[in-house]
Amino acid sequence: MTYRIEIPMIGAALAWLQAARGLLAAGVPPGHISWQAPDSAPDLFGGQTRAPEGKPITVSRRFVRMANTVVWHRDPERFARLYRLLWRLQKEPYLIGDHGDPEFAHLRRMEKNVHRCQHKMKAFVRFREIGNPQAARRSFAAWFEPTHFTLEPTADFFMRRFGDMDWRIMTPDATAYFIDGHLTLSEGRQRPDLPDDAQEALWITYFQSIFNPARLKVAAMQSEMPRKYWHNLPEAAAISQMVQTAQERAQEMARAAPTLPPLRAEKILARSARQRTDAEDDTTVLE
Repeated sequence: MTYRIEIPMIGAALAWLQAARGLLAAGVPPGHISWQAPDSAPDLFGGQTRAPEGKPITVSRRFVRMANTVVWHRDPERFARLYRLLWRLQKEPYLIGDHGDPEFAHLRRMEKNVHRCQHKMKAFVRFREIGNPQAARRSFAAWFEPTHFTLEPTADFFMRRFGDMDWRIMTPDATAYFIDGHLTLSEGRQRPDLPDDAQEALWITYFQSIFNPARLKVAAMQSEMPRKYWHNLPEAAAISQMVQTAQERAQEMARAAPTLPPLRAEKILARSARQRTDAEDDTTVLE
């Protein structure tokens, strides 16, 4: 029998773990499962759509942590890859520490990619105010286009960071609403038309003021702030000009640098002068 298991976009981590537990307890091998997700093509061959019920199984906590991250990767084979490793772990538990195993190494790279995407989301989400600034809880909205399906696992960060305001984060895959202290998740949507934010000009000014042209490294900057995020970042509009004028500004900074010696150098010179004076006072003429 072939099992066609559908994993929803919302709650994918828990849904996959529950399905995998039942399938593994029932002894269903990886080749008899067709994992379906909202981002994958439909299975034309059909099959059993409900995972069997099974007793709890024992598995490494490290695998569970990895699975709870990898399920948010955009690879359509992520569920199948995880189940194949889970199947192997039942007879080869040492694999969870074998970094040379190709399947485990591939899943570890996927895990790191999801963590990196979460980091970028925390850094590059930009809220705009959409409600009444005088209301008890101010309301904000943001549009973001993550590389992977990282809105749900990253929502807790925004709840802790912006718990005193209402907000919504919209992505093509899912939308998070935090209203009156309660989080809800729904399907994704197209990019909305958000109003201009009066604070954006101030933010751009601050961004320009902290830019140090003497330490500019374009490749490193683009590694930390990839271009694919720029069209959603208000400060990105100033980056091109700052890069073009960086050399000239760095030269101006060098010309305007103070010529006086630093304080430590002054202390060293003063101490040397005192030592010379003491040495002169301690000399005498030998007759």
